[in-house]
Amino acid sequence: MFEVLAEPNRRAILSLLVSSQRSVGEIERQLRMPQPTVSKHLRVLREAGFVESTVDAQRRLYRLKPEPLQEVDAWLAPFRRFWSAHVDALERHLDRMDQSTPTKRKTRRRT
Repeated sequence: MFEVLAEPNRRAILSLLVSSQRSVGEIERQLRMPQPTVSKHLRVLREAGFVESTVDAQRRLYRLKPEPLQEVDAWLAPFRRFWSAHVDALERHLDRMDQSTPTKRKTRRRT
């Protein structure tokens, strides 16, 4: 799963599909990628379960499947809590420093 998401072009495709389903041509134009490259990445994403496609007349539309991303989100939750606790501690420390440090005034020297 993470190997699939590690590739920047695949993440860009997923980011596009967050807002709405898109055709290969739309993805190609938005990301300025050659059609064979887009198709290759969509195949990998489809096989990994991140996207699904439907046929609409002459074009294939791709849309995001949320389930694999929910698994990633669940796996990341403990790490988010870890970083959140550390960032909160840093914020408290900086607040204490602000309160204990007198503000310095800049004085201009006259020459």
